[in-house]
Amino acid sequence: MSSQAPGNTTSIAEITNVSAHGFWLFSSGQEVFLPYEEFPWFKDVPLKSILNVEEIRPGHFYWPDIDVDLTREIIDNPQNYPLHAKVK
Repeated sequence: MSSQAPGNTTSIAEITNVSAHGFWLFSSGQEVFLPYEEFPWFKDVPLKSILNVEEIRPGHFYWPDIDVDLTREIIDNPQNYPLHAKVK
């Protein structure tokens, strides 16, 4: 008996909740909160744009509708990464 080669490994990121203050991102068995105060790109975008997240590799997230990508390091330690983009 022979087995087929496994397919590509994909990580699944999911937005589990959205509030007036930010949203929760679940990935790799952990959930983190992204407050709009620290991540202003998400504050005034349509909900569908927040929900449309891809984990392009473990710990690296991309929101294609708003062209934002963040690593888990940035999410966990935003104080180490000052915002350089202007928010409209």
